[in-house]
Amino acid sequence: MTLTASTNVMKKLSSKNIVSPKGFKAAGLHCGLKHKKKDLAILVSDVPASVAGVFTTNAVQAAPLKVTKEVVYTTKKMQAMIVNSGNANACTGKQGVKDAQKMQALTAEKLGIAANLVGVCSTGVIGEIMNMEPVASGISQLQPKDCLESAIDFAQAIMTTDTVMKNTSYSTIIDGKEIIIAGVAKGSGMIEPNMATMLGFITTDANIESHVLQAALSDITNLTFNAITVDGDTSTNDTVVVMANGVAGNDALTSAHPDWHNFYYTLKTVAQDLAKMIAKDGEGATKLIEVEVEGAISDDEARKIAKTVVGSPLVKTAVFGCDANWGRIIAAVGYSGATVDPDKITIQIGGATMVENGEPIAFSEDELIQILKMHEVKIHVSLGIGEGKGHAWGCDLTYDYVQINASYRS
Repeated sequence: MTLTASTNVMKKLSSKNIVSPKGFKAAGLHCGLKHKKKDLAILVSDVPASVAGVFTTNAVQAAPLKVTKEVVYTTKKMQAMIVNSGNANACTGKQGVKDAQKMQALTAEKLGIAANLVGVCSTGVIGEIMNMEPVASGISQLQPKDCLESAIDFAQAIMTTDTVMKNTSYSTIIDGKEIIIAGVAKGSGMIEPNMATMLGFITTDANIESHVLQAALSDITNLTFNAITVDGDTSTNDTVVVMANGVAGNDALTSAHPDWHNFYYTLKTVAQDLAKMIAKDGEGATKLIEVEVEGAISDDEARKIAKTVVGSPLVKTAVFGCDANWGRIIAAVGYSGATVDPDKITIQIGGATMVENGEPIAFSEDELIQILKMHEVKIHVSLGIGEGKGHAWGCDLTYDYVQINASYRS
């Protein structure tokens, strides 16, 4: 689905935080799962919200996912999300499920709401039983507020190896009313999506039923969160959840609503912002790599090629080393599994043509070095065999990535 919104309808907000939409509050604090940094967070809606979610496709799934999936797919309403970092509560057996359910129950008790309205997310080290004493104490101390400081506390508390917070927020117009969609995410390693890849939380005050929201999120995920890769690993905890509390008071949104394109495009932009922030903040990364493919036989094939190129370790290391080795790019195109005609492939880096219709083109090494030194590098591939288009985002592969992941538990 390709939709656009006029620039005078969608506006990027200067206050980029998860409580920008009306009727949401957040908080974050240090409870003791980590040595010093914040490690427990809560997101609350004033009223039960419509909810949609996408989750990791890893066959090994963390205990909190079982709890959150039940809320998303069975209750189909969510009023709060409790999140911890420092411990993934994954591969922790029956005790892990009990601990996730305990987090859900304690949060519900604190807020005075039903337990089946509370989602649970965890991120951090896999295979360690959760220390519930500090978690329980921390939940009792959380004080959700609808201010920027509380939103920042939330964003910091969900981080693991992230080097920066990832927040974004936009407004648009539905039925003549301003509605806001905001997002926050964590993620910088184990990023190889096939549904969602990270912890991501999106809030909106729009009025929309859960099943309609789920269809939109699933569609948008394929164009955004599924179009990034850092290291080819799929985590056990990856989750994206959207909560829509309807406080804005618009008529219920469906694909037949006259302003549907405004909502869909804005939600997609929020998701794309978060996806690109994650790719740019890949562990040890120094550059964001964007691969744009056109002329494929379908959009799906174009996205497949783009993701293969941006995920190639050889392409990633070449970008890190400022080496205009286009052979690595065309090789990745070839082994992507998509339909290609080698005699019609054209490749550009930063606007400089390296290959045209399968023939090498002389280029300036000095010019390409300067292009590859930039913090954002764009690779364009034209296949010349169809109308399909697609994008993918990733990052370079550096010495620091090895060092970070060699000592993750230390």
